Amino acid sequence: MKIFVAGGAGYIGSHTVQELIREGFEVLIFDNFSTGRKELVVGGELVEGDLRDKDSLKKAFSPGSVGAVLHFASLIQVGESFLDPKKYYTHNLLSSLNLLEAAIEAKVKYFIFSSSAAVYGLPKKIPLPESHPLNPINPYGQTKLFVEKILQDYERAYSLKFISLRYFNAAGADPEGRLGEMHEPETHLVPNILLSLLGKKKNFELYGTDFPTPDGTAVRDYIHVTDLAKAHVHALRRLLASPKSEFINLGTNRGHSVLEILKKTEKILGKKISYREKSRRKGDVPILLASKEKAERILGWKPQHSDIETIIKTAWAWHQKTI
Repeated sequence: MKIFVAGGAGYIGSHTVQELIREGFEVLIFDNFSTGRKELVVGGELVEGDLRDKDSLKKAFSPGSVGAVLHFASLIQVGESFLDPKKYYTHNLLSSLNLLEAAIEAKVKYFIFSSSAAVYGLPKKIPLPESHPLNPINPYGQTKLFVEKILQDYERAYSLKFISLRYFNAAGADPEGRLGEMHEPETHLVPNILLSLLGKKKNFELYGTDFPTPDGTAVRDYIHVTDLAKAHVHALRRLLASPKSEFINLGTNRGHSVLEILKKTEKILGKKISYREKSRRKGDVPILLASKEKAERILGWKPQHSDIETIIKTAWAWHQKTI
């Protein structure tokens, strides 16, 4: 079976492509390289194209050749989504609608969507279950929720079965060193800490020290990117074996504060990290933790690499290699 991977040259997409190939799937990567990198393509067929271009997209779907679609391609910066919501609504929704149209025309029956914990908004309960009310507080999260609603309508009308995977905080790098994080600009916590140590950033900036948490800094649920990638393979196999649409969190149910990550990094690497304290960013919540019970029950998935030490060590090895 050929798996169409939109955004397969990105951070999470490339790790998932690697796992799909290891599991014996044939992979077609579709990426415009606006944020993806050719260095992160480790195999499979590559088609360079833009999801907003219907013609190039539909050409990539040879009749009858694609069995399932994995959709990673979207804009992901929460802060930028506040500054330029038009860009986010236009890009994330139009690209998803075009991809869905092409998939339905090609008679694809299975779709896995890269969603986000941002669909929940301010937590009313910790850890967050999938049944938690959906009330995004930023345009980025709204686009993810809108696509989830579209998927529900498309299932009813076109019998398209889907699993929407709601990520918490992806981190780390391929333990074998072949893949890692290459965002520009980089907005994620762990790589920004490490890039400051490597002299790629002058100072690490710590946003918010007045949250209602034990040390005043935001607490997040960090999941290793390899565990995320493996969860997509589990989700694909689940859909193929038992076609039932689901919304599933991907997290660890464990939280770490920003200061805790800083201190652990200093201890693991034996290096002192200098940082500047700054005010909270718009849309940041104090604590965000996933309930992982449904992922374990439905997908038979358990994170194997998501301890903070493994996350930091694999990310450090990757960033040292790429400087």
